[in-house]
Amino acid sequence: MSLPRKPTVHDLRIDADAQEWQRSGSGRGSIEVAFVDALDEKWVLMRVSGDPDSRVLVYDKFEWECFVDGVRKGEFDDAV
Repeated sequence: MSLPRKPTVHDLRIDADAQEWQRSGSGRGSIEVAFVDALDEKWVLMRVSGDPDSRVLVYDKFEWECFVDGVRKGEFDDAV
């Protein structure tokens, strides 16, 4: 049994550049996050400012909530 493939930005049929991005800082290397509704679900898009390949990661609501929970609990405090 194969797991369903996570959608890409293309699959979501949205224009990533047209989204309202929230930034972690300024300049190249800043993390940018956008919250979108597509395919009757809520999604979180994440990218790195200045990425020459313009890659965008897609997370579903559950994945994002788990990540935020981990941040709040300090699970990434020792990440460098």
